This record gives sequence, structure tokens and C-alpha cells, in this order.
Amino acid sequence: MNFKHLKYFWTVAKAGGVVRAGEQLHTTPQTLSGQIKQLEQWLGHDLFRKRGRGLELTSEGRIALGYAEQIFALGDALEKSVRLSRGQARPLEFRVGIADSVAKPVAYHLLEPALGLADRVHMICHEGKFPELLAQLTLHRLDLVIADEPVSRKVGVKAFNHALGTSAMSFFCAPSLAQQLQGPFPQCLHGAPMLIQGPMSSVRQQLDHWFNKYQLQPHIVGEFDDSALMNAFGREGRGVFTSPSVLEDETVAQFGVQVVGKTSELVEEFFAISVERRITHPCVSAITRAARAELFAQ
Repeated sequence: MNFKHLKYFWTVAKAGGVVRAGEQLHTTPQTLSGQIKQLEQWLGHDLFRKRGRGLELTSEGRIALGYAEQIFALGDALEKSVRLSRGQARPLEFRVGIADSVAKPVAYHLLEPALGLADRVHMICHEGKFPELLAQLTLHRLDLVIADEPVSRKVGVKAFNHALGTSAMSFFCAPSLAQQLQGPFPQCLHGAPMLIQGPMSSVRQQLDHWFNKYQLQPHIVGEFDDSALMNAFGREGRGVFTSPSVLEDETVAQFGVQVVGKTSELVEEFFAISVERRITHPCVSAITRAARAELFAQ
């Protein structure tokens, strides 16, 4: 494919006609029409049809425009990523995936040390399901995955777990709901509205066993893969929810909730997962060092 022809087609489609496109490209409408005709012959379809004094895209033209948009957007991204001003130092690119089950405040505290390096860092964060992030990691599209569970050998993914730390779990709810709870913790959770993690969460499995151990039957209002959404519902008084105790004060201040109780029988673990057995990436080193020495040092 001649990408010059594709560029002409894309410009005409965006401008709405060959005359206006010609002014933008500093060429004649006749030249543009000839170049687009060659592209149409190569593709085997007309890309435009006449409509009044103007042009409109055919169905094949709309498809071609969609691909052209992606191609030229990637070209712009390539130029921005590679081209540097003379004497300008290239920032250290750090691509990290965050499992959606990890509480956002925890993710922030884990990742923040990477931005404190002496070298300039360009951090690119992606949130998603743990298995999907692992797939991106193995394809070297990510440098690191932050998760609340380790990679299992059964998964067949060649990656290494770097333990960051653990935290007990605290139970929170809005003050209006706290007034309705009866009895001491944890008995006050029996029959209380509850917001819990989704069934694939490692904390959820512990929570189910913990409820059974204390013969508690809360009223499950909702199950959430995204901890931020669960906390948002909890803030509005829709139910009691859990969050890592290491951020207890921050959770209370951020969501205006109060602590119902906490237990060390429920433990959330956090891992940095990389394809490196021995950590060499400066950002990953900063994250693991700060997590072990500060965030989870208690």
C-alpha cells in the first residue's frame, strides 16, 4: 500500500472535499483525485461517492477511514515517543498493570516511590483483570504487575513474585449505618448489609471462611471486582465493607466512614510480579524497597 495515497484519502475524508483538502496539503484537487483513484483501484472499491457538490464515504470508505485513523494516530505516537529535542534526555518509561482487586490508595502508595527517582520517569498505568495483565506482562508490554495474589505455577506463565508486604483487614461503614449495628464486633455483622469482593478475589475466599467460623450471615448487598466502586457504595451507607488496615486512617478520612472493627485473621497480601527473577528495573526496585521498609513495615 502507498501510504501517501492513504494520507490523501484521510485528509479528504476529514476535510469533507478535495478542494479544502488540497488547500491543507498545498496541492491541486486534480492531483488528490488521481491519487485517491489509485488507492481505490488498489483496494478494489470506491471510497467516495458524489453527494450534491460534495463527497461522502461509501461503506468501504468508512472502514478504510477507521484504519487510517489508527495508522496515523500510531504514527503520531511513534514520533512523540522517539523524537527528542537536541540535548533532551529520554524519560525512563515504566509500564505497570494494576489488578482491579487492589485498593486504589494501596496502588498509589506502592507506585509513588517510582516517581521519586532522580531520573525522569514516564509512568503508564493499566488496570484490568489479573490474568489479562499477566498475558501483557509475558508479551513484554508491561514491566510490572501489582496484584493481591501471587502467580501460580499452574498458570504456566514465566514470571516471578516479589512479595511487598501484608496487611490485616478492617471493616468500615458510614456513621448512619454504624448506628444500626447491634452488638460487639464481629457479631454486629450478622444480618447487616455487606459489600464484599468478587468471588475470584483472594480476600473473598478468606472472608467466606471467616463468616462461617463465627457463624455470621450478613446480608450481601453487592459483590465487586473493583475495590474503588465497593468503597464508593460503602461511603453512601449501602453496606459494611473491608479495606486493608494499613490504610485505615486514610480510608476514614477519604470516605467519611468509621471503623467497625478489624481482624488479623483476614490478611491481604501484595505482590510485584515481573519477568525478572532479580530486579533490575529502577522503578521496580524503588517500589519493592519502599513497600518493605515503609508501607508494610509495621
